[in-house]
Amino acid sequence: MAVEIRPARLGDYEAVAAFTRDTWSDRREDGDYIPRVFEDWVESDDESQRTFVADVDGTAAGVIQTVLLSEHEAWAQGMRVDPAHRGKSIGTKLTHAGFDWARERGATVARNMVFSWNVMGLGLSRAAGFEPETEFRWVHPDPDPDASHDYTETGDVHTAWRALQSSRAFDELAGLGLDLNEAWALSEVTKDTLRDAPETIALTDSDGARAAAYRVRDYGRENEDGESVTWADYGVGVWHDTDACEALLAAISRDAAESDIDQVRVLVPEDAAFVSDVAAARVDIGDEPDFVTAADLSADY
Repeated sequence: MAVEIRPARLGDYEAVAAFTRDTWSDRREDGDYIPRVFEDWVESDDESQRTFVADVDGTAAGVIQTVLLSEHEAWAQGMRVDPAHRGKSIGTKLTHAGFDWARERGATVARNMVFSWNVMGLGLSRAAGFEPETEFRWVHPDPDPDASHDYTETGDVHTAWRALQSSRAFDELAGLGLDLNEAWALSEVTKDTLRDAPETIALTDSDGARAAAYRVRDYGRENEDGESVTWADYGVGVWHDTDACEALLAAISRDAAESDIDQVRVLVPEDAAFVSDVAAARVDIGDEPDFVTAADLSADY
């Protein structure tokens, strides 16, 4: 068996679609997203992203994409291996090809995200050199134009940054939040992130900065009834106590309603204190956490 790791080509679509189409058929109604995005990935590959396939005797049997999120951060996504070729280290070879590509362009860390229920994906990530970094949960406040709170609300970036820096929640997230440009990717949150976000929310009281969040993007999706709805992702939600949590989620509810958003996701740390704060605020909580792992690209793989 000859294995070659090479840049993906449009002609690989049928082979890649065949082994990815039913990846999560038992867990997700919409299945795997790779067949829907593969051609776009290949056509948009440039010096900031690269899609690789594992070519086994002339046929694509594995795929991965590596994206540069900043001068020093890379993101690995969409790693899949044809079930007929698993157990042959193909996933590790693909991942390391992405590591090498990113390292050559100055990246010092590569991260990825794995659903907590994806045991095979978790095992593959660890085998390829990723180490656990953080975990998070989605929470879903309902948009409400009348949502209110007793805190002082501001969009000031420096106040929001103070709320982040002084919060244990931000520490639990290892300083990460949703990337502003790459969907489903997490990168290091900076003041520039807050400055460039479509909306930044900070709450203060007599004790100072108490909570913060930033909106990342709005996008359309179909709901279970086939109707088009508008979603908004908030890249991180952090707070200091239960009252501040309830107030921040209220502020997000109002912000979403004022922007004609139908459904909301807020990324919060997977921690008993913070998840139970959300429960106390009577806001819907996602069923399972997601894991983020990281690889130090200065290491020798």
